[in-house]
Amino acid sequence: MLTSVTRIEKEIEARTEEKARLCYQCKKCAAGCPVSFAMDLLPHEIMNCVCRGMDERVLTSSTIWLCAACETCSVRCPNGIDIAGVMDALRSISLERHYPPAEPHVTAFHRSFLAGIRGTGRTNEPVLIGIYKLLSRRLLDDIGLGAKMIAKGKIKPVPRFVKDRSVIRRIFKAAKTRVRT
Repeated sequence: MLTSVTRIEKEIEARTEEKARLCYQCKKCAAGCPVSFAMDLLPHEIMNCVCRGMDERVLTSSTIWLCAACETCSVRCPNGIDIAGVMDALRSISLERHYPPAEPHVTAFHRSFLAGIRGTGRTNEPVLIGIYKLLSRRLLDDIGLGAKMIAKGKIKPVPRFVKDRSVIRRIFKAAKTRVRT
């Protein structure tokens, strides 16, 4: 039986107001997770490790980086735990404690995603893919697949822009200010 609250549990609760101890290991989160096949620890196992104070195991796992933040786990949780929010907090804690991401190109993808939104105001596959390929230095990995997707109209080669991008700039500025405080 778990008795004392671990350091990482306290940190997660302070950031998300979620109580990892409410997880009773029903495994519904793992059963519904669309990327569980690639994870080294399933979502319920992450919650268990958090409760046991296994900080390093959790913060160096690939699971927290592979989480798609689709919130399927959170919706399926019978105790209403926002597991996707916990995963997000764990990624932040991992970076703050200077653990390298377990998935080597995840930071390049993250930066590409944000740069695309910052620049165009919305998600755009051509911008996301272009910036990601440059940052990850994986320029030719799947060029054939990309060409097929463009040919079939699955990816539009020209990005679309939001009309008033000043709103997007204000959002990014406000978010940057909140992160510093």
